[in-house]
Order: sequence, then C-alpha cells, then structure tokens
Amino acid sequence: MDNQKNKSGQPFDEDANDSKRQESSESGSSYYYSYGPFQSYGKTNEEPGQGADYERSQPEEVEVTKPQPLKPFPSSYDVIRSTVEPTNGSSGDGRNNLPAAKSSNWQYNSKPTKKSSVRSVIAGVLAGMLIMTGAMVFADRANLFTSDQAASASVPASGSASNSGGVESTGKATTALYPVTDSGEVTKVVSQAGPAVVKIETLTDASKQNSNNPYSSDPFYRYFFGDDAFGSGGNNGSEDGSNGSSSGSSQLVPTGIGSGFIFDKTGYILTNEHVVHNADVVQVTVQGTEKPYEAKVLGKSYELDLAVLKIEGDSNFPSIPLGNSDNTQVGEWMVAIGNPQGFDHTVTAGVLSAKERDITIAGENGEKNREYEHLLQTDASINPGNSGGPLLNLNGEVIGINVAVSSDSQGIGFAIPTSTISEVLDKLKNNEKIPQKPVPFIGATLMTMTEEVAKQMQTDVKEGSIVTDIVFKSPAYNADLRPYDIITGANGTKFATKEKLIEFIQKQQVGTKVTMNIVRDGKNLDLEVTVGDKNEFSNVN
Repeated sequence: MDNQKNKSGQPFDEDANDSKRQESSESGSSYYYSYGPFQSYGKTNEEPGQGADYERSQPEEVEVTKPQPLKPFPSSYDVIRSTVEPTNGSSGDGRNNLPAAKSSNWQYNSKPTKKSSVRSVIAGVLAGMLIMTGAMVFADRANLFTSDQAASASVPASGSASNSGGVESTGKATTALYPVTDSGEVTKVVSQAGPAVVKIETLTDASKQNSNNPYSSDPFYRYFFGDDAFGSGGNNGSEDGSNGSSSGSSQLVPTGIGSGFIFDKTGYILTNEHVVHNADVVQVTVQGTEKPYEAKVLGKSYELDLAVLKIEGDSNFPSIPLGNSDNTQVGEWMVAIGNPQGFDHTVTAGVLSAKERDITIAGENGEKNREYEHLLQTDASINPGNSGGPLLNLNGEVIGINVAVSSDSQGIGFAIPTSTISEVLDKLKNNEKIPQKPVPFIGATLMTMTEEVAKQMQTDVKEGSIVTDIVFKSPAYNADLRPYDIITGANGTKFATKEKLIEFIQKQQVGTKVTMNIVRDGKNLDLEVTVGDKNEFSNVN
C-alpha cells in the first residue's frame, strides 16, 4: 500500500486518509474520548495545505466501542481505536475493513517521552498521600478507631490543669508527658494542712546568754566589743549598775525561730525539742492571727528531740491528723511546710528518698550528742526554720516531723517518723518522764589485743579484747570480771577485736545471760554475765 497515490498525484498516506475517513463532514457523528490534556479534534482544526479537490469518503455509520480501562501506571498514553464495519455506498477498496490507524491529529508523531511518565507517577503518589492524610485526620477528629471511654480517659478530670498537663481548655487531649504528681494534689494538701502549721519564736533571758559566753568575764573583750556584745541586759541603763529594772526583771532577747503544727484542735502543738531548748518564753503565731500566743511547754525529750506545747484561747484550732509512717513507700510524694529562715508558711515538695536512717548531731555547750534512729529521708527542701514542721503525704496526714538536713549536700533532709512519735505522745502531753530505750552493756572498758601488748603481758594469746576497767556494780563487776582479763570470745564464738565483741553485746536483749570465754593468768575460764541497761548508770559515757 505504500506506493498508492491519490487523485491529485500525491502519495497516498493511509494513516492520514483513514483518520480523515473517521470524521463526519458536517454533523460530527464520530466521537473521540480524551484523557488528560488532550482535546477532541474537530472540523475547525483541519490541517492546512489539504486541497479542496480531495475526494472524501461518503458518510458511513460508525459503531463506537467503550474505551479500554486504564492501567495503574501506564508507560504511555493509549490512543482510542474504533472498529469500523463496511456499509452500503462505501468505496469498496477494502480500506474501511482495516483497523483504525494511529491518528496524526493527536499532535504527537511519536510515543510520549519518559518525562511525562515520571510526572504521572509523581502526581499519582502525591495524590495518594494527600488522600491518606485527609483520611487519617478525619479518623482522628471523629475518633473512628478509639472508643469513647478510652478517649475520655486520656483527658484529665480537672480542667484547670490544662496548661500544666498538656490538655487544651476545650477538653481535647494532646500528646504530652504528664508530671508524676498533679500540682492540684499538693495545693489540696496545703489548703488543708497549712492553717495548722505555726511559727514558733523563743526568747531567753539575756543574763543566761552572758553566762554562756566564755568571754563574758574577759575585760579586754569587753573593752574592745563593749557590754552590748553580751546583750543589752548588762546594766540596762540603771545608775547603780544593777541588772534589769527596779523589779529585778531581766530583759528577754530572741534566740530562734522554728516551726510546729497543731495536732489537737484544743491547742496541742508538736515540735522539736531543740526548737524550744533552754527557752524562757515560747511564742506561737497561728496563721490568720496578728498577735502571737504564749505557749506552755508540757513535756519534752532531749533524746528523741520531741516536745509538746499548749496554747490557750480557742477550743477549735485548725489541726492536722497523724498518719502511719510504716505505711509509706520510698518514692512516695511528700510535702513539707514550715518557716525556713523566717519566711512564713513556705511549701516544698519532694519524694520519700529512704527509710530507717540513723544520724548523729553533736551536742552544744557540753551536752551529749543526739542519736537519731529510724529517720525518714526526703529530698523536699528543708532549711533552718523548718525544724518542727510537718512532713505530709498527699492525703494531708503527718508522717514525720522535719528535724535535720545534711549541711554538705542538697536534697537530703530527715524527719522523725510518726511511728516514733505515737509511742511517746501521751507521755509528752501529760508531762510524764519518757523511759529511755534500753542500751545493752556489761560495764567493762576494753582494748584490742596486739602483738606488742601480748609481749608486755607475756601471753601467747594474739587475738581478743583486754579488760582495762570495770564499772562499779555493773554486770561485769557482779560476774567477777577483772582488769587484765583477756576475752577471747562469747558463747563459744571467737572475737578478734573489741569492736566485734561490743557489736555482739549490743545485739543482745537486756537481761540475757552471756558466757564470756576469758584467759586469766594463762588459764581458760568461762564467766556468765547478765547483760544490763546502760541508762541505769548515768555516770557512764
């Protein structure tokens, strides 16, 4: 067919002629389906240069088939083809029986380039992503995949914590990390317990302060620093140099500020003994009142560092209940309220860091050391002035009394547990003597055996404890234990040093009988000693 010519003598282009034959001369009875940017070709788009003498085919009936479905990602655009059946009046040259050739009216003489394919793929991917994103947003807004119960559980019950908790004021949950404890819980504790926390101020006779000053009788110190260095109670402006006024009363000077809390609405207050130690006047300021109350010290214990005060004037003071410190757990949130450095009603919060801590605080002015046992450790900030204040749990119950803080570190504070307070509270209220905790001892001063000591004593014993002194009427004295006896063990167990032997004795109960294995003058002896209570011998350090 390539060598056929038309009537004008031009070579016959089968593709072009077949395309022309598919057009309708006037009525446009043939239809084209276009996809994408392509447009249907009409009569007005006839290519220029075609002669008027071109003999067109007679109009013919055309059956148009449905377009083939598109593939997911075609490599090129498919041209719609039509199947044409012969009709009466056709040219009869058989060309109308051929399949429709590729039309040159699509403005592309070759296959679409790869650039168009890539653009189509990218456009499809972006459209898919856009649709998926919209579907996800809609599902999230409508909670299609979340039950109502779970959706409501993600929103805190309190709407006031929206800013701190990461929840919008409209109640919609947002993705955020919530704090370990709700600030509203601390606020509730403070509102309940705060009014019962009091400030304690102590006053002392100036003359007592002078007597405690080692330089009070030094004339050179008085000359350089004056009598004011020992308090204004020196002569108090009197001509005769006498102390105080004509009535003989001395001047009171403030000595300290501490904290406490009302545990009984009738006006009973708990605090530390060292807060009111050696005070002549104790003043208590209750929140909401301007004039302080003068408190009476009912009972106190130096060893336990506890004191109970009583104020009068109201039978319905705000109070805080005592909780059980044994039920607390390490890591539980704690709230401390007090007057650190004189700043009234300061609130700090932290966790219970540890339990069963033992510390020793040196005594002042020749007094014995304070031995604290079973203390609670917390990282809630505690400073001077917090002493005597409550350490509360989130239920608003007192589980300890703040007593001390580590001076060499931060976040290490201590409180006396309520388990210790409850045992002696009634005795403190009734001003009864609190029995001291029994301290096991035998009444013998010991020294660890060494090779040099063994040579001096001319003994072959190389390990043990040498008795150097015996307390009169002590268990060791009553058991006939003597100086220079070598205690090698107890109850058949060897103890190489005095520390090991003392540790064994301190673990015994008062009244327990212990057999001491000793060496006296080169002979082995067994002496039965009844463990006694060191508190019964007040002159023993």
